Amino acid sequence: MSHQAPSISHIGFLTPGNYPDEDPLAGLEQTLQLLEYGEDRGFNSAWVRQRHLEPGISSASAFLAAATQRTRHIELGTAVIPIGYESPYRLAEDLATVDVLSRGRLNIGLSAGRPLHADLIGPLAFDGDWENHDFSHQRVLRFADNLKGAYLGNQATLIKTPFGPQRPRLQPYAKGLIDRIWYGGGSLRSAEWAGRNGFNLLIGNVTTGEQTDDFFVAQSRQLETYRASGGDTRRVALGRVIVPFDSADAITRKRYTDYAAGRYERTLSPQGERRTLFARDLVGSSDEILERLRKDPLLPHISEFRLELPYEFHDEEYRQIIHDFVTSIAPELGWKETTLLRRTAS
Repeated sequence: MSHQAPSISHIGFLTPGNYPDEDPLAGLEQTLQLLEYGEDRGFNSAWVRQRHLEPGISSASAFLAAATQRTRHIELGTAVIPIGYESPYRLAEDLATVDVLSRGRLNIGLSAGRPLHADLIGPLAFDGDWENHDFSHQRVLRFADNLKGAYLGNQATLIKTPFGPQRPRLQPYAKGLIDRIWYGGGSLRSAEWAGRNGFNLLIGNVTTGEQTDDFFVAQSRQLETYRASGGDTRRVALGRVIVPFDSADAITRKRYTDYAAGRYERTLSPQGERRTLFARDLVGSSDEILERLRKDPLLPHISEFRLELPYEFHDEEYRQIIHDFVTSIAPELGWKETTLLRRTAS
């Protein structure tokens, strides 16, 4: 990939939605307020993780339904929903409802494959022989087909309803949502598949090392593969863990630095049988972070950037990170705030 200056036109942030095990409401409410805070500061999108068996957001659709009523302009996204546990039809109904409530602001990030904790959750989520359940990419295609708004049966197929005979299709029909499906790519195979099937691409700070131990080489090849496979006109969002500490106090700066140091060793070599590669966390002053970002070979080739917030931090720290990023880093990457996105400043 050739090098050029970054030109970021869209910034988002990804939050884990943590909460204390004994008080989930407190954490979920703080996360809703964090989405409002990000909108106030001009972010274009806010994304939430979906995690099972952990004190975090286990139902992205339910959480984002609430977020539609607390925000006005910011795009809302899931990054990502493991579709292995989901019904492609029921999930489509839920997310179409969220998109309608948001007035067309929803982005749906999905992943396929055998989902995490399957040995524990599988017997609870599925009937029968769940070990041979279909966890393939085909489930994503079935989900997408359900969002297209096609009528079921033929032209003569009608169902009885309290409103009279109706041609049946998934309700509500959310026009345009089919174009806002994202796939969480992390391998050459998934990048090729996403491009070939016309999905947008989410890439982050974790990927698979294929024929290389270099994180950036692996991810650059995936982006090239995606674009060559049909994704050249689709949206790509690049995510990096970024922790600026310009406005943090000394104790918080040390906490951030210790956090990054504890995760540094995993970035030195491929991890596990799948040869997982991790990017280094970008922790430091905004100037230090910008210096490292300008060396990121993917950054000049994308226009959407996602700030990934670490799992282990607290609400006031997330707000400080978001503030420093949007104030001191995003403008240096070419981003300009759109006044329409900004509500009354708090």
